[in-house]
Amino acid sequence: MLTPTADRPTRVARVAVFTVFGLNGFLLAMWVVHIPLITDRTGVAKSTLGMFILLMAGAGIVGMRITGPLADRFGSRTLVAAAAIVMSAAVIGPGLATGPVSLAIALACFGFGNGALDVSMNTQAVHVERAYGRPIMGAFHALFSGGGLLGSLLGAATLRAGWDMRMTLGLAAIGGVALTLAVLPRLLRDTDTAGAAERAADARIATEAVQDSPSDPSAAKSTDQRDRNRKVLALAVIAFSVLLAEGVAGDWSTLQLREHLGADAATAALAFGAFSVTMTAGRLAADRVSGVVGRVAVVRYGMLLSALGLALIMASPWIPLTLSGWALMGLGLSGSVPQIFTAAGNLGSDKAATDMSRVFSIGYLGLLAGPAVIGWLTAVIPLTAAMAVPLIAVLVCCRYAGVVAPEPTDRLRR
Repeated sequence: MLTPTADRPTRVARVAVFTVFGLNGFLLAMWVVHIPLITDRTGVAKSTLGMFILLMAGAGIVGMRITGPLADRFGSRTLVAAAAIVMSAAVIGPGLATGPVSLAIALACFGFGNGALDVSMNTQAVHVERAYGRPIMGAFHALFSGGGLLGSLLGAATLRAGWDMRMTLGLAAIGGVALTLAVLPRLLRDTDTAGAAERAADARIATEAVQDSPSDPSAAKSTDQRDRNRKVLALAVIAFSVLLAEGVAGDWSTLQLREHLGADAATAALAFGAFSVTMTAGRLAADRVSGVVGRVAVVRYGMLLSALGLALIMASPWIPLTLSGWALMGLGLSGSVPQIFTAAGNLGSDKAATDMSRVFSIGYLGLLAGPAVIGWLTAVIPLTAAMAVPLIAVLVCCRYAGVVAPEPTDRLRR
């Protein structure tokens, strides 16, 4: 296990990336807590809102795919700043919308900024993690959850105080832009010493491979590219499966408890609460656990824990046992996404951000597809029986957890 002491610029960059992750969660929460007011102001029906949320998600995927190559070309530091400013400025858009068309445009801009920030900030996080030489990705994702919690609490407080949502969202936008400009100088450049050393190691390994191979250099390069593409696809499939299960928990946990066991609304809400608490706690502990047992074990045994939780949810006749199942599912899923994104950013390629954008966008589709598939299935089978879909997904992840294993050029050897 590598436990080097990071230099001061790296420690400062870590705090800066923590701030960006927290800002991302905060801005998303600002939109979510104001959804009822926004729908009332724009006169948008729930069915139409659902379509607009899909539009926002689609714009997010476009942002992800565009940002990856741009981050490889101009550096993740630049793209983090640009994406965070776009998302911060766009958060006020839904609050200013006065009808369906303006709301659709506002959500598309907001979704684009969110997708772009997702890829760029995780790419920057990979650079900081490399500089540390040990797992720290889980803590970044925990800060995203913390930012969401802060946004929810502040949003609820301003609503209770009777603030105009345009003022609240405007202050959030101004604060987000100011915070982004403050942390920008503290982010790492992709051309720092650590990155240069890694590229040199990549070049050396590639040279040795060509020298040892009877084939010509172009053929060796083509083979390496095919291998990398297969690895990216495998990581994307795992990300799709994990995020499918996470999306199901986010959208259906409360309703499942209410429908299956007849819980009242307040008790049913505890299902998602149990899932969220263990998810956040697990991400805070994921780095230390990964440093001890390795990435593959975190994913494999985490998926087994999630499968156990889902099995309890499907079979439990008691509310406390069902809540325990949702808690186990949250704990099991918590460490997997950071391991997947770390693996995607450390494939030994000079296009790490592009690789991550491909994994992100396909994984994000899982986050959207999971709740939708469950919704369709409930037309023919009970909601609890439909939980077999995420159960199968996490078992697939368990079987193929080895794809997150470190590459030869990966400085995070666990």
